[in-house]
Amino acid sequence: MATSAPINEPVWQPHYVADPADEIAQVSAARPAIDFRYIVAAIRSNLLLIVAIVSTALAIAVVMTMLETPRYTARTTIQINASTSKVLGREQGEEEQAPDYDVDRALKTQIEVLKSRGLAQRVVQKLNLGSNPEFFASQEVEGIAPGTPAKALAEAAAGLVQGNLAVTLPRDSRVVTISWESTNPRMSALIANTYASEFIQADLQRKFDSSTYARSFISDQLAQTKARLEQSELALTAYSRGAGLIRTRDALVGGKEGEGNSGGSVTTGSLLQINTAANEATARRIEAEGRWKAVSAAPLLSSQAVLTNSNVTSLLTEKAKVEAELQQEKARHLDEYPTVKAKQQQLAVLNQQIQQAATNVRNGILAEYRAAVETERRLSEQVVQLKSATLSEQDRTVQYALLAREADTNREVYDGLLQRFKQLNASAGIALSNISIVDTAQIPGGPSSPNLFKNLMAALLLGLGLAAVIVFFKDQFDDSIRVPEDVESKLGMALLGVVPRSHSDEPTEALLDPKSPISEAYNSLRGSLLYSTAEGLPHVMLITSAQPSEGKTTSAVAIASSFARMGRSVLLIDADMRRPSLHRRIGYENERGLSSLLTSHDAIGTAILPSGQDNLSFLPSGPIPPSPTELVSTARMEDILQQAAAAHQVVIIDSPPILGLADSPTLSALADGVVFIVEADRSRRGSLKMALRRLRAMRPVLLGAVLTKFDPLKAGNQYSEYYGYDYYQYGNTQES
Repeated sequence: MATSAPINEPVWQPHYVADPADEIAQVSAARPAIDFRYIVAAIRSNLLLIVAIVSTALAIAVVMTMLETPRYTARTTIQINASTSKVLGREQGEEEQAPDYDVDRALKTQIEVLKSRGLAQRVVQKLNLGSNPEFFASQEVEGIAPGTPAKALAEAAAGLVQGNLAVTLPRDSRVVTISWESTNPRMSALIANTYASEFIQADLQRKFDSSTYARSFISDQLAQTKARLEQSELALTAYSRGAGLIRTRDALVGGKEGEGNSGGSVTTGSLLQINTAANEATARRIEAEGRWKAVSAAPLLSSQAVLTNSNVTSLLTEKAKVEAELQQEKARHLDEYPTVKAKQQQLAVLNQQIQQAATNVRNGILAEYRAAVETERRLSEQVVQLKSATLSEQDRTVQYALLAREADTNREVYDGLLQRFKQLNASAGIALSNISIVDTAQIPGGPSSPNLFKNLMAALLLGLGLAAVIVFFKDQFDDSIRVPEDVESKLGMALLGVVPRSHSDEPTEALLDPKSPISEAYNSLRGSLLYSTAEGLPHVMLITSAQPSEGKTTSAVAIASSFARMGRSVLLIDADMRRPSLHRRIGYENERGLSSLLTSHDAIGTAILPSGQDNLSFLPSGPIPPSPTELVSTARMEDILQQAAAAHQVVIIDSPPILGLADSPTLSALADGVVFIVEADRSRRGSLKMALRRLRAMRPVLLGAVLTKFDPLKAGNQYSEYYGYDYYQYGNTQES
């Protein structure tokens, strides 16, 4: 029978959450970036498909290898030096080292030249491959029409030569490998060696052609420059005579910056000298003026210039001595005493001498100041006169300077071109190549292709890659839950428990055995539910699934029975009013139940039935109503759940499946928590995720998912061995 809840227990209220996406984000954030266990499980579940794809790829590789014609590759190696021969400005054979940043660029340029069609045409022309049937046979080219023009055959041969060429440049190396492949080993070696020799010849030819062009170009430029030089010299001489300028060219053109150009113009030199003297006179005048102002502004004997004068200093010293003697005499005699009067007269004479000496010093400073002023005035007048003369002269020398610079520029250009022309003539036809042959190609002793091992490895990698792509897309578009780890990765939900598949007994009978794997699984699920929320065990829990027959009803009975064995008051409600089944499991007729309460105002206790287990009560679904969705959407359903929660510690609701029905999403909004039942390894085509989207639209509290009917052996025992089901598989025959 139902037991009443404690009086101080809070009244149950429907529980709502703000946003179910937060729970998904938390689960996704906690999930590792690469789940290797999940990858292993995906491989095991698709092992036959992977084996079939890889086997097909290997079989195709074997068939293609057997059908392919053997081909032979000959290789020759050449060295491309970074230095180049200098033809201009140095002795023949002397080299110039290219900068480090240009080495790679030069090597890549040479590689592109090796691959060019022009070099291929040189090889064809050298060996006359256009009219060589053996060459076309080595390239498996048949059916050449008789009478084909030689030019067309040569072009076709050049294309074949270029197409079978391979050039390899190892990293941090200047040794280049030239490889050529055909079905004829002798032809492969011949063309590879010819490629190397023609490459060197082409390099030398380019240098010679470049030298010929340079000599012709410099010769033309030399003649033009000579004519310009003659014209500029004549124009300079004519202007110099007309303007009356003599020996000013060196000053205006040839003088270096900072020298003043004083050697070529007397007027300019005089201006510079007088200006320097005027500046010095100004400095002396300012200095003298400062001394005079200092002397005239202060008392005569307070000036520093007066006090530092040697004559004044000696007189002041003597005066101090006389004053000291006078004081001694006054101390011994009266003022009228002869010695006292003598000292006083001597002191008066010294004062007159000091005054006269100080006056002489001041007058001397004044005289220096006046002389400095006069000197500055005269020099300034001369500077003004010389400036006018210099400006007049500069007006006449501007044009002369322009003509002189033009003549000097033409002379320098002419001298440089003449020197280069002489060097080119001396070294014409002499060139050194920076390319040398290291190893010549030998006739291959065996075919280079087809290579069965390489083909098998390539097919294996291609098959594994294709299989990985197929398995990945298959896994992305399939929401079937095969292993427990799929719950978090595919559904974004916490895994509450895993219930194994019962192979021998019915699930109801297996639940009666407390040592059965199913019983242990639900006991583990009970522990998860006890701490599924921050408040502990939810008061009202809804048990639902996406589709029928996923173990929802069995799980509801097992969870309710498990909590009842703990001594908690549990009420199990059958809310599936379309296909009720709980009443048959417990052994009651479905005459009165939830539908009866929803269509009346009867108390909930009038429809609750005992289950035969202590602490567990049962509320059947009742007669099937015309519209169950409308009944569970009324306020009466919430009132019934409140009464049930007030009278019992735990309320378990067995609801209908989610897909196609609105009952479960509606009830989920009224429950404190929702337990989502998922059948393992059930074929689905997006139905599971669709059901979760419908459920999350009501913003319920999703406690997590329970994986039912899970077969560890089928999923790979090593993958899920930590669920402990192997222990029970051997528990009946071995001691634990």
